[in-house]
Amino acid sequence: MKFTFDRESMIKEISIAQEIISEKSPSTVLSNILIIAENNIVTIKATDNKLKFTTRLPVDIQEEGSTTIYCDKFMSILSSLPSGDIEFIKQDLGVLIKPVSKKIVFTLKTLASDSFPNINSTENVPLFEFPSKDFKEMIKETIFAVSVESKRTFMTGVYFVKENDKLIMVGTDGKRLSYIAKDAFNVPDFSPAIVPTKILSCILKHAPDEGNIEIGVIDSSIFVKFGNVEFYSNLFSGQYPNWHRVIPENLTSSFMVNKSDFESALKRTTIMVDKSISKIVFKITPGMMKLISPETKDGTAEEEIPCRYDGADLTMAFNYNYVIDPLKVINSENVVFEFNTEDASDGEEVSILKAIIMRSEPASDYIHVIMPMSY
Repeated sequence: MKFTFDRESMIKEISIAQEIISEKSPSTVLSNILIIAENNIVTIKATDNKLKFTTRLPVDIQEEGSTTIYCDKFMSILSSLPSGDIEFIKQDLGVLIKPVSKKIVFTLKTLASDSFPNINSTENVPLFEFPSKDFKEMIKETIFAVSVESKRTFMTGVYFVKENDKLIMVGTDGKRLSYIAKDAFNVPDFSPAIVPTKILSCILKHAPDEGNIEIGVIDSSIFVKFGNVEFYSNLFSGQYPNWHRVIPENLTSSFMVNKSDFESALKRTTIMVDKSISKIVFKITPGMMKLISPETKDGTAEEEIPCRYDGADLTMAFNYNYVIDPLKVINSENVVFEFNTEDASDGEEVSILKAIIMRSEPASDYIHVIMPMSY
């Protein structure tokens, strides 16, 4: 086995493989990448046994073959070498890695390629095309809302489904929910899927902003393909929460704030928030919102910003993280909070009923649902 490759091109592919491989791999071979050289193409495969990655790179092959090498060490070697062409030569005791233009030689030990786990190809998988930009937007606007509690594994993934010519993603941890829907008129039906965030993070980071990507959901697996890259992941099993019931309907009250003013005020007032509680209080009156950090041993903070609202005075409290996180992905000048209120006597504050919707203004295909805290 012998081939010559471009250092920069190889580094780009190996960096993705590094993200896939688990740092605490129970098997030595899972710390390796599989390298197959044939027909002037090097195929590189990596896996943690749940998420699988395949990429292909054109190279100059003098002798075909396959082997596995330790991924992190290979990356360290490549990073230390000068730019240009590098030779990869398999010998009995390992592989020689040396730049063509310099007298530098590394010998890296190998493991037999037949000990590497099988990685399915997308070759026989029915894939559908979807705009890469839209798919990345859907990931970005839901992935942060999933649970981090490993006891409820199915809630650590993003729910992915097609309903009524819409492609939908939902993320929730039981206290908040992010929902986004995109038109999908030409997308075939598929079984609802709970997708692990690891593959979604890889797609968000590496998929292009232009053009289409290819997606396939079959049984307990999801396949994603773009350019020379293929990802394949197991799906989570379990009964996903009934998210339709979480999204409130027929909301009659709302207020609107400028996003920039709101973000700046939140950043300042949350300096004084007790991080073990993370509560921030909103006092809403016609034309004005006051943000208040409840008093702690260190003190308190409050700030007023303009607010478009013409109802009765009201107070609401939230975990401020549940407000800041969606603000990061809402791309509009203004932000709207929608809710229902209980009736109140003249001169008294009204109280909020159940969940609140947070969205951009003008409205888009994304909403964030938050459960208020007691204040």
